[in-house]
Amino acid sequence: MTTAPTVPSLADAQLLDRDDPLALFRSRFLPIDDSSVIAYLDGNSLGRPLRRTMELLEDLVTSQWSSRMIRGWQDGWLELPERIGDLLGSTALGAGPGQVILADSTSVCLYKALRAALSLRPGRTEIVTDTDNFPTDRYLVESIAREAGLTVRRITSDPAAGVTAQQVAEAVGERTAIVTLSHVAYRSAFIADMRAINEIAHAAGALVVWDLCHTVGSVPAHLDSTGSDFAVGCTYKFLNAGPGAPAFVYVRAEHQSALRQPIPGWMGAADRFAMAPEYQAAPGVRAMLSGTPAVTGLAGVTAGAELLAEAGIERVRAKSTALTRLAIALCDAWLVPLGFTVASPREDALRGGHITVSHPRAEEIATILIENGVIIDFRTPDGIRIGLSPLSTSFTELWAALDRTRDLASEVCA
Repeated sequence: MTTAPTVPSLADAQLLDRDDPLALFRSRFLPIDDSSVIAYLDGNSLGRPLRRTMELLEDLVTSQWSSRMIRGWQDGWLELPERIGDLLGSTALGAGPGQVILADSTSVCLYKALRAALSLRPGRTEIVTDTDNFPTDRYLVESIAREAGLTVRRITSDPAAGVTAQQVAEAVGERTAIVTLSHVAYRSAFIADMRAINEIAHAAGALVVWDLCHTVGSVPAHLDSTGSDFAVGCTYKFLNAGPGAPAFVYVRAEHQSALRQPIPGWMGAADRFAMAPEYQAAPGVRAMLSGTPAVTGLAGVTAGAELLAEAGIERVRAKSTALTRLAIALCDAWLVPLGFTVASPREDALRGGHITVSHPRAEEIATILIENGVIIDFRTPDGIRIGLSPLSTSFTELWAALDRTRDLASEVCA
C-alpha cells in the first residue's frame, strides 16, 4: 500500500524562506506598486527592477551625462560593452575574458552569430535547428537559409521536453555548417546537454550557436569548458536589466581571428575614430559591435550582473531548483486533479528556472489569473508558464500564488 505524498503547507514554504540564504536579496528590488498583485511569476519574461538600476541611471544622467556630456565616451562609456561582457562571462556564462560583449537586441546578436559561424564553414549547406525553438530563432534560420541558398534540417522536438543529444547525432552530417538550439527550452524549461551536443556537432565538423535567453542568470552555462562556439542571450529576464536592455554575444577565442559578421559599423572597426574609407574589423570580440552602445540600457545590465556576482550563480541555481520543485509538488496536488498536466521535466538536472502546466482552457485561465493578481504568462496552444526568479521570488509568494490558482481554476473547471 502506497502513501499519498504530503502536500507542502504554507508553514513548509515559510520554513524554506526562513532558511533561504538568498532571502535578503529580495530587498534589493523595488517594491511592486500594485496592491492587487499576489505574486509576480513572470520573471522569465521580464525581471523586476532593481534599486541599484535606479541609482545608476540617476548617476548617469545627473553626474555623467549632464556634467561630462560627450566627454563621457572617453570617460568609460566606450568600454562598457566589453567590461560588462567580461563580468557577465565570469559570473554567469563560464566564459573567460574577451569573449562576451553587450550589443544590440537578441535577434540582431543571433543574426550576427549565425552569419559569423557560417562564414567559418564555407561550402557546407545545412543548418540544424528544432521545430519548437523560439520563433525568432526559427525565423532567422529560415531567412538566412533563403539568403545563402542553404537547407534547414529540423529536429522534431517535444514541446514538453526538448532536443536530445541523440536527436542531434541523427541530424548532423558532412553538410552541416551550424547547429543552433536553445540551451533551456522556452516552453518546458528542458535543459539541453550542452557538452554532448557540442561534441557531436564538432565531430561532424559543424559549429554550435546557443540561445541562452532562459539560461543566463538562472542556470550555469559553462561555455568555455563545454567547448561552445557562439552564444547569445538577453538580459531582461533573470538578470533584471529592464525592458529592451541590450543583449550579449559570446564568441569563443579561437574563432575570433577569422571572425566576419554581417553588420559592420564604426564601433566594431579597428580604429573607431579614423573614419576610414574601408572597414577593417577590430581584433577580438569587439568586431561583433556595429553601432553606438546603449549606455542607458547598460546601466540595468551592470546592476543585474553585479547582483548575480554577489549572490553566486550556484546558489541561484540551487534556489531555482527548490522553487520549481515546490511548484511541481503543489501543481501535482492542486492542479492536476483539475485537468492540468505538468509539461516540464520532473528531474531537477533537466529543468531550468520555470515550469509549464498545460490545460485545454489555459488561455482563459491565464487571463483570469492575471486579472486576479497572479502574474504568469500563456504560451500557445495550452501552456501556462510559472517563472521563478530566485533573487526576487519567495517560497511563500509561490505557495500563495498556486493556492489562488487552485481556487480560480476550480471555478473555471467546475
